[in-house]
Amino acid sequence: MYFKGICFITDRKYSDLPLYDMINLVLRAGVKCIQYREKDLPRREIYGNAVKCRELTRLFDATLIINDHADIALAVDADGVHLGQDDLPLKEARKIMGDKIVGISTHNLDQAKEAERGGADYIGFGPVFHTTTKDAGTPKGADNIRAVKEHVSIPVVAIGGISLDNISTVIDAGADAIALATAICKGDIVANTENFVRFFKDKFK
Repeated sequence: MYFKGICFITDRKYSDLPLYDMINLVLRAGVKCIQYREKDLPRREIYGNAVKCRELTRLFDATLIINDHADIALAVDADGVHLGQDDLPLKEARKIMGDKIVGISTHNLDQAKEAERGGADYIGFGPVFHTTTKDAGTPKGADNIRAVKEHVSIPVVAIGGISLDNISTVIDAGADAIALATAICKGDIVANTENFVRFFKDKFK
């Protein structure tokens, strides 16, 4: 399920591996959700990569979320789309996606409550800690996850600077899942993934 455990966000910045190999390794190591995020490629190439992502995630019975592009998500029969605050409005994305998953990035409580009112299936909340993946603003800290959970009933996926050193504080604050990019891509992808998967198995056994 997308709303429990780990969602791996693809990141070419910290890995020289081809996209297919990167995702294959992460899925084999136990991750059950992939979010394909690509900011710099032409849309046609993003579509082609999304097709490959869909093929792989089906092999592993994993969830596939496409970042930013609702039309591409629908075209490849992805499970859902993830939108930022400056992307297609939630209302319009829902028209395209129907009953598929629509998630929204949020950075404060007001945005989180607005996303729930608008019909989002989940919110991404962060950055929880400092992150080098992208300029996502001031770190919010784990306490703000707790505040958001007190006011929204949809799942909260924590993102931003999460590592094995601080993940316990994020989960203890109430996050339903975590989204990871750099923490998996930077270094040994298999070992990194297995360490996070092991954390969740130990935490909830």
